[in-house]
Amino acid sequence: MFSALMNQLRPKRLVSALQLAFPILSWIQNYNITKFKVDFIASIGDAPMAKLEPQYGLYTSAVPPLIYAALGTSRDIVIGPVAVDSLLLSSMIQKLTDPRTGLKAYKRLLFTATFFAGVFQVAFGIFRLGFLVDFLSHAAIVAFMAGAAIIIGLQQLKGPLGIANFTHNTDIISVMISVFRGLNNNQWHYPNLILGFSCLSFILTTRFLGTRNMKLFWLSVVAPLLSFILSTLVVYLTNAKDHRIDIVKQVQEGLNPSSVRQLQFDGPYVGGVAKIGFIVAVAALTETMAVGRSFASLKGYHINANKEMVSLGFMNIIGSMTSCYIATGSFSRTAVNFNAGGETLMSNAVMAATVMISLKLFTSLMYYTPVAVIAAIACLHWGLLWRIVLMCGGWPSSCGNVHFCLLTLYAYLTVVLVTISFLKIILVSIQPGIENLGRLPGTDTFCDVDQYPMAVKIPGVLIIRVKSAWLCFANSNSVRERYSISHASIHAQIKKELYLQNYLFLLLF
Repeated sequence: MFSALMNQLRPKRLVSALQLAFPILSWIQNYNITKFKVDFIASIGDAPMAKLEPQYGLYTSAVPPLIYAALGTSRDIVIGPVAVDSLLLSSMIQKLTDPRTGLKAYKRLLFTATFFAGVFQVAFGIFRLGFLVDFLSHAAIVAFMAGAAIIIGLQQLKGPLGIANFTHNTDIISVMISVFRGLNNNQWHYPNLILGFSCLSFILTTRFLGTRNMKLFWLSVVAPLLSFILSTLVVYLTNAKDHRIDIVKQVQEGLNPSSVRQLQFDGPYVGGVAKIGFIVAVAALTETMAVGRSFASLKGYHINANKEMVSLGFMNIIGSMTSCYIATGSFSRTAVNFNAGGETLMSNAVMAATVMISLKLFTSLMYYTPVAVIAAIACLHWGLLWRIVLMCGGWPSSCGNVHFCLLTLYAYLTVVLVTISFLKIILVSIQPGIENLGRLPGTDTFCDVDQYPMAVKIPGVLIIRVKSAWLCFANSNSVRERYSISHASIHAQIKKELYLQNYLFLLLF
């Protein structure tokens, strides 16, 4: 690639080098007003969800998307804070310091862990470790998306139910225990439930009308924003907050403040924070790759894993200096962007600009926003994620892949995903199958006689092929045993049927 650049003229070489470093220079040349309209409509679906986040969620929805819009290679990924990585980061840092007793120290460690995560991500890309993403099989990606959809849906039950002491765990058992415990303690708040259900019904109705009549498609796109505005007005005009309707309350006004001085590179927790940064970096990369590859396969293009690692790393490094915690490719935002027809990375830039304008002008209007509406919009994204899972091919057809997919869904943790993928590859390599070959009539092609019954065996010649491209000491015993079994059984069969004392035996690798 670089040798090709050297053969070009110097101006072209400079332009190509800049396009290599900043992919935005490649696609911005073909960007037009038509694509901007599509991306703008898609970003409207993302912005309400971003605005309904607390102030640090807003900060993370503003700066990182701008960085990714310039450096990223995926046309569909929408950057922002995600539930899984936020819970992972928070749970590990809480083991070092309690945010209830030391909020400032907690923030310092949070930003520092984000900085380390960005450094590790850049290092992964520079050392070209993107090939490791290839060990994430299709079954792992489908299970990862399904697991993310389940976590997003379960964590939103707190909003419409109005349960005060809701569990922070993400597994189904803990959530169900918390839900029924709230029911037994009369903690369910039905006005919250009615408000959230009404909002969800309104959005689903507009989406149904939009699919039936394309002239009403715009209504389904702006429905989340419209429900956000209407519910906020209803709560404000009726003083519903006095009736225990949970609201967002105060959100700090203004753009991202600098957090450079809050980064902590000395002290007793630096080693622990670096380890947390590494774990979160791997988790965020895996989630982004899963999202990017899934949506890229639907549109028929490929993403550069090494470039993605570098862009995500720089994004989180700069984010850690601007009061942002870990940001990555968001399942829910990307699903909305894909559903709305976003075509380029400009969706990230438009969403970031919308969030910045909201931070500067409209944060005071978020005070009366019902939490149940946030949960309703997130539950809508949950449904979109399941649709994307089905569009990606659903559950794999083979029994082994189904078991692997279910195990991956149960495990869900990123490191476990990669480990299981490695183990599957190793197991298949250690115990390769053996197939008997026959020639297809009228051709010189030899195929498996079990898969192609019309294939004809050559009398007196037995041809066996090992179904593995990787033969080494690890699978030599397995191949030898299968060879012996096939040799004995087929030798007996040939002697019985053809009465041949000798035959030619070919073993193909």
